[in-house]
Amino acid sequence: MGKIILRLDRVMADRKISLKELSDRVGVSNVNLSKMKTGRISAIRFSTLEAICEALSCQPGDILEYDPNAESEKDDFE
Repeated sequence: MGKIILRLDRVMADRKISLKELSDRVGVSNVNLSKMKTGRISAIRFSTLEAICEALSCQPGDILEYDPNAESEKDDFE
């Protein structure tokens, strides 16, 4: 089974926006955005994804990528 890879760090670098600035625009804590940026989350709310896409003028597919060859970590409930 594949894995969803977060590319928030790449999009932020392309837009030259800091974590603090994105946090202020989106209304999500630096800690939570940092976890998202490093791929240490297991879920994201659509409202958060929408706010990030609006702040970065991007599409969800710019931030999320599916790699069918990557090993997915087991979910907590498995």
